[in-house]
Amino acid sequence: MTKKSFNAAVLPRMRAFSNKLIKRNDAVLVGFSGGADSVCLLHFLNYLSKEKHFRLAAVHINHGLRGSAATADQKFCKDFCQKQNIEFFTEKVNVKKLAREKDLSPEHAARKARYEAFVKVARRWGATKLALGHHLDDQAETILLNLLRGTKAKGLVGIPVQRSLTPSVEIIRPLLCITRAETEAYLINNALPHVTDQSNFDEKFTRNWVRNTLLPLLEKKQPQIRAHLSAVAAELATWLQTRKK
Repeated sequence: MTKKSFNAAVLPRMRAFSNKLIKRNDAVLVGFSGGADSVCLLHFLNYLSKEKHFRLAAVHINHGLRGSAATADQKFCKDFCQKQNIEFFTEKVNVKKLAREKDLSPEHAARKARYEAFVKVARRWGATKLALGHHLDDQAETILLNLLRGTKAKGLVGIPVQRSLTPSVEIIRPLLCITRAETEAYLINNALPHVTDQSNFDEKFTRNWVRNTLLPLLEKKQPQIRAHLSAVAAELATWLQTRKK
């Protein structure tokens, strides 16, 4: 996709979707790993913040699991934010210790530690929104993962577009309207660097197997499988919301 066609087809969708989630004078804290999706999100929201007049900052969580690679990722994120003139925070968490103490899997311990760190920084900075870089492919992966684990209808809703983190901070996901390929096209069109976490290719983690093996197989039979799964999730979310009323 050329830059011109991308700007015509994808940027308006990103802008319209984000405008529903972010208001003027919001304080938006972005979870920033340095990966392609978070670079896309932070760069886009930095551009949008000038137009919509909201505050913006980034937070990087170092999980302490990948040694020098994690240190390099943290430095990348700090340098990127300095170049873009974005306020930057970093938190280091001890995932192994938490996993031992709470008898959690490394993945669950990492998620718990990460969200606790998000809350800590959000409160300190005065955030009203925490923006995370999940995209449409992540939504499809989550639904399939939940099906494999065994789930009720609620699990098929997948990743919510927005939900409460604390009474004063809301999680938002402005990239759920675009695909992984579109986030990567955004980076190419804007000549933006990013880091790659090699653990994303390790298929001992079921999510990685779903992403790298199962979804591509399903896509051979149904090229629109990611969009279809995302649409089902959106319909179910609406249905469940109406039932609560």
